[in-house]
Amino acid sequence: MKKTSSSSGYRDPEVLVGLDLGTSKVTVVVAEREGPSGEAQIIGIGQAPSRGIRKGLIVNIDQTVKSLRHAIEDAENMVGLELTEATVSFSGSDVQSVKTRGMVSLGRAPRPVMQIDIERVIESAQANVSVPSGKMILHTIPVEYSLDGNSGIDDPLGMTAMRLDIELESVIVPVAMVQNVRNCVERARLDVSGLVIKPLASALGALTPEESVVGASVVDIGGGTCGVAVFMEGRPKHLAVVSVGGDHITNDVSTVLKIPINKAEEIKKEVDLFSEGTPDQPENLEFDHMGRNYSYSMSELTDIVQCRVEELFAVLIKNEISEAGVAMLPGGLVITGGGSKSAGIDHYLSRIMNTPVRVALPLDSGRMPPNRNGAEYTCAAGIIRYVLEQERDPFRFIDNSFDSFVSDSSIASPMGIGKIMNSAGRGGGRFSFVQSIINLFKELF
Repeated sequence: MKKTSSSSGYRDPEVLVGLDLGTSKVTVVVAEREGPSGEAQIIGIGQAPSRGIRKGLIVNIDQTVKSLRHAIEDAENMVGLELTEATVSFSGSDVQSVKTRGMVSLGRAPRPVMQIDIERVIESAQANVSVPSGKMILHTIPVEYSLDGNSGIDDPLGMTAMRLDIELESVIVPVAMVQNVRNCVERARLDVSGLVIKPLASALGALTPEESVVGASVVDIGGGTCGVAVFMEGRPKHLAVVSVGGDHITNDVSTVLKIPINKAEEIKKEVDLFSEGTPDQPENLEFDHMGRNYSYSMSELTDIVQCRVEELFAVLIKNEISEAGVAMLPGGLVITGGGSKSAGIDHYLSRIMNTPVRVALPLDSGRMPPNRNGAEYTCAAGIIRYVLEQERDPFRFIDNSFDSFVSDSSIASPMGIGKIMNSAGRGGGRFSFVQSIINLFKELF
């Protein structure tokens, strides 16, 4: 999307738009950059309370569309532009992360790896993915390349070898879930230019380059779900969604103390999860609601919240992190999202998870609008980073989301290689498929 300009010879800054569909709120982030290779600057963020979404899933299309329109209007008023398309992040309970391997021969004699070889090895690995009926591959992510058995290759293009291997991660989601997301966004008068699963966007928005390389896990604590991403050597090793979030803690408080949900949400924020060393914390919490006086022990309230947080992290999230198969994560645990704003949560999680814990604001928080740059906006900011990463390296995150709507056969085998072949090639211009075949035979013979 580009701004219109009346002056000849001048190209107005390009506008990038991200839309984050959350259980608690809908966020629209707008960024601007000078030219295709320029640095993006977030210029506006719109938001609206989320209605019609429960545990990351759309349960009421009309209410969801209304929430989307309010958030879009808020963003448009802030930046003074009419928005036409967006890359959308979404979540859901039925998200699978599957790893497969592939291998291709480069010939009897060593030769440089070409783009078509990378496409072939990705197709080889994805041929081993079993996609259940009614599901599709949303993302195809090369985790690691190997040349002649030497692993740890980040980008094999132009390197010389006889054999190319790959470890590939495929993110599988229900087709109906993707269709519902698209339908809602399009009914809100936005075209969907891309889709990204929330744990990936959150990780890109929160992780520093050093943490991404040495290894770290990222947990985005949302209202209805928690997104989990494990990164090592700059690439995601595992992505998952846990169907428990901050709303479950609120429900626990409401049920045990027998108070309304909205009041439970308020007093939940008074809890310091790591109250040791804070003698100023009152022993009791007293408040009036609907003409009735309530008084509860702070220790009782803290126990309610701690029990749910411990179950969430020490059991559910710990299991997902172990699925990555990474022995050590020196970068520790990085938490973000609205739930990470709970007082003392970093110290409490560090104790129960036995690892360093950091509460992360968006990496771009210093350049985001005031009061809209907190941890709850990390995923939205990460969408912009996802778009930029895709453009810099078309093989880093291969988006297969739209191939699934072309034909039924593409749902069973939705490799988006054609889109890559038509995108700008790395290391010098576009690659024609025919020309790539010719170059390959020249190298072989």
